[in-house]
Amino acid sequence: MKRNYDDPVYKDWRVKVYKRDNFKCQMPGCKRTNYLNAHHIKKWASASMLRYDIDNGITLCKYCHKKVTGCEQHYQGLFQSIVRRNNG
Repeated sequence: MKRNYDDPVYKDWRVKVYKRDNFKCQMPGCKRTNYLNAHHIKKWASASMLRYDIDNGITLCKYCHKKVTGCEQHYQGLFQSIVRRNNG
């Protein structure tokens, strides 16, 4: 399924991820507040049941997002622990 960035459900998911993460990049050492992306921790293509699960998203700036693209699995555990912490 091709992602529709204008889909209201997708937009809602993105905003909820940003809000939970205080509109800041969550990559350790980076706290950018601009050029934000909502990154799927478990990939959109392979985890269809988690596409709109807030806990499967994390806020990254476009630079950090680019860094993790292609090696998402390496960051899964780290991102999941950050999300758990942010959920309180």
